Amino acid sequence: MASDSDEERTAEEGTMTIDERKAKMEQLRAKMRSTTKANRASLIEEASKSKMTARDNARLERQRKLAEVLRTQAEAEDRGEDVERQKNWEWTIEENDNWEKKKARKARRADYEFHDDVHAARRRYKKDLDLIKPDLVAYNRQKEAVLGLAPGSLSKSGSSTPSSSALTTFDPSGGQVVPSPEQRMAAESFYRDANTLLYADNKPTEDAIDRVVGKINRDIDKKGKFSRKRLNEDEGDITYINERNRVFNKKIARYYDKYTSEIRASFERGTAL
Repeated sequence: MASDSDEERTAEEGTMTIDERKAKMEQLRAKMRSTTKANRASLIEEASKSKMTARDNARLERQRKLAEVLRTQAEAEDRGEDVERQKNWEWTIEENDNWEKKKARKARRADYEFHDDVHAARRRYKKDLDLIKPDLVAYNRQKEAVLGLAPGSLSKSGSSTPSSSALTTFDPSGGQVVPSPEQRMAAESFYRDANTLLYADNKPTEDAIDRVVGKINRDIDKKGKFSRKRLNEDEGDITYINERNRVFNKKIARYYDKYTSEIRASFERGTAL
């Protein structure tokens, strides 16, 4: 069968004229050019994808999200709906309250101006609170000793609130709770007030000491690298007290600097008459 098909193809080629052969050659060349063009386009696309960085991917993702938001807004406007109202329906009251508190806290912390020492100390205290990670395991262990619970009762439940199964021991006669001497000492140490005589009896762990030392070292490094960016520092001497005064001085200098530059230089050298 293969030999018969080859013979038929050879016979057809033998009967083709010169014009038909040229047309078929042009078809083959056009197909080859289109294939080469497609291969080159795919090669360029793969090369461009390999050169894309994480920043480019993030930019494209932002553009895609922006396009989706604009499309959603356009469709809502066509239907006569309020997009913001529909988006707010997705939030609960607790989530909205947390969001408002977060915005208020961010607005308070955006005030970088120096007001007084108390304000600066409070800002510093609030920043340090964000870095504190309490040791809940040690806290639950101390609270178990105070409440007379079995060891690990609070740690297993994952909460500092005792469960119904973790109960203290009561007086069998039906009276009030009878705390043991160890429990009384633990309670006095755990719930300290102004009348507590215990002082400086806490021995921190090595991890706690390492955290304090690391915090101090980070503060020292941050203070050494701190350099507040001031506007218009490249213009030379600071001759203004605020932005409005800077603009005014710049306008005056545009016309009178050529007359007063020598006088200012003499004053700075101390040779003015």
